[in-house]
Amino acid sequence: MSALRPGDITDEMIQAMDAAKRQGLQKDLRALAANIHADAEGRYDSAEPGWRAGVEWTLLWIEITAAQLTEGTRAPGPAAGVRVCRRSSRSGS
Repeated sequence: MSALRPGDITDEMIQAMDAAKRQGLQKDLRALAANIHADAEGRYDSAEPGWRAGVEWTLLWIEITAAQLTEGTRAPGPAAGVRVCRRSSRSGS
């Protein structure tokens, strides 16, 4: 068996390998989301305030990240693509 030489691995091969890695990671992320969702079911009623919102935010972040993997873009941080609504801290209005 001969050693690989420069040029033996084409750009197309590298792109195919990268796509396969992204698809595998996407599948793993979606399996993780399904497991989190299944574990959370039935716990919403007895959970402390904010727990449900945290689970839902996590599931949304996982789905956005998984979707971006096959679009060829990467999420720059945990809140990528997620809009955060904040209440105004101003008083007296």
